[in-house]
Amino acid sequence: MRIKVLAAGTGFTDSFIRRGRYPDFKGPLPFTPGCELVGVVEKTSSDVVSPREGQIVADLCVVGGYAQYAIRPARFLVPVPDGVDAAEAVCIPLAYLTAFQMLTRYRHLFPGETILVIGASGTVGTALLDLSRHFGLKAIGTCSAANLSTVDRFGATAIDYRAGDFAASVDKLTAGRVGGAGVDAAFDAIGGSHFDRSFACLAPGGILIGYGSQTMAIGRENMIAAGLGLARLKLWGALSFLFRGRSAIWYSITDRRLSHPEEFRADMAALFELLRNGAIHPVVIDREPLTAAKNVHARIDAGGLGGKIVLLPWLASQAAV
Repeated sequence: MRIKVLAAGTGFTDSFIRRGRYPDFKGPLPFTPGCELVGVVEKTSSDVVSPREGQIVADLCVVGGYAQYAIRPARFLVPVPDGVDAAEAVCIPLAYLTAFQMLTRYRHLFPGETILVIGASGTVGTALLDLSRHFGLKAIGTCSAANLSTVDRFGATAIDYRAGDFAASVDKLTAGRVGGAGVDAAFDAIGGSHFDRSFACLAPGGILIGYGSQTMAIGRENMIAAGLGLARLKLWGALSFLFRGRSAIWYSITDRRLSHPEEFRADMAALFELLRNGAIHPVVIDREPLTAAKNVHARIDAGGLGGKIVLLPWLASQAAV
């Protein structure tokens, strides 16, 4: 299908790929960045029945989103409901889908239970906070001092990770909890040795879900350290009986989409309904033309955005009209 791109999401994954460290894309070069897009179907091949021409769709494309047009396989495209803002809709395929599946596909979390979000002011972090509020969960989020208000806005308890040991802060916040101090689930995209600290925050029976390796992506740890982090997750998952029922698992959105394509479509559709009904509120901090992509990446690399920057490929031409 040929898609006229209305909105392209940006985020750390794009920077990760640009650095040449992303495991699911290794070239060839040159390439067009852009992990997620929303656009209108302009032309389909003769054997495609759905989606139809003229329909608004979303896709997790991994690369190719920073463009006015994209050619995409029909099997991964998910319809976007009428009346949904394209810039908010493009937050769904990566950040919100990652958050939604981690919250719902590995452990049934009950209202009132507590989660820990590492890097809570990032795009996946804010999605986790937004969805946890919708599901009636209590949330604790780590972030820098500059983004404490972003975490507070979602009704979560914010911890400045630079001010001290966040594991000790979590222990204090959950002291007196029935069953023992700690959280019921923790979500960590830092990876490597950082998984140890997140695992230490779990209550008995809690689960750690690792879904990234940012320290490796930016060069603070090497591939060996990242691999050891993954090995720890597997060990904790296999031997949870030695850790008072605490367990761990690795989540990859691209792997899960390939192994469970029906879940991918169903979960995306569920999220678009939540967005259409106003139950979730993606944080779009800026809308920029494609020509701003370099500056956007500089802002992503600097960190501390507190939301998502969306590229609008037709913004310049619209402004000219």
